[in-house]
Amino acid sequence: MTASRDAILKRVNDALAPLKERAPYPEFDDDVAVMPALDRNGDLWTAFCERAKLVHGTPLSGKPAVLADWLHGQNLHHGYCDPELLPLFGEALAAAGCAVETIFDRARVDEYQFGITRAEAAIAETGSLVLTDATTSSRLAALAPWTHVAVLKRGQIFADVADALKKMPVDPNVIWCTGPSRTADVEGILIEGVHGPGVQVAFLLE
Repeated sequence: MTASRDAILKRVNDALAPLKERAPYPEFDDDVAVMPALDRNGDLWTAFCERAKLVHGTPLSGKPAVLADWLHGQNLHHGYCDPELLPLFGEALAAAGCAVETIFDRARVDEYQFGITRAEAAIAETGSLVLTDATTSSRLAALAPWTHVAVLKRGQIFADVADALKKMPVDPNVIWCTGPSRTADVEGILIEGVHGPGVQVAFLLE
């Protein structure tokens, strides 16, 4: 699989090589897609929580023990944790009976009940989380386990998509997660957790 991926990426890079410069990102008005009902002077985390719940997201906040207790309550006791987050969450997770690994073993993908990674940003207007390669220590750990926990701080919450895009770093892979993964067939039957996590947690570390 790795060889095939490398071959595909090489063809893409070879095709782009003759271009003298990349096309610039499009310009847009800040209010081109803004939800009028959003109170930008209010608490953005509260607004994010309201909208995240509307799309079946699970917002949580507090100290690391809050997350550890929630995982224990969901009977989730084995998962992955970003190595940079382990010093913050390790003691609380262990006390709650959660065993975590800092290397996601692809050969044992079905053994991981949850994955804890960092988020790049959160969008209050839509209840969305933003993941990037730069901040996601293991993309597979964010997408393969049924439960994914994205950890963020208040400074990473933006009012709307326009505000977030202004601060977004240049990154080869940006994923916008609005609630759990979902799909619907031609009969309109919504199924969650098909192409990614069935439970998407946004954890505000306070």
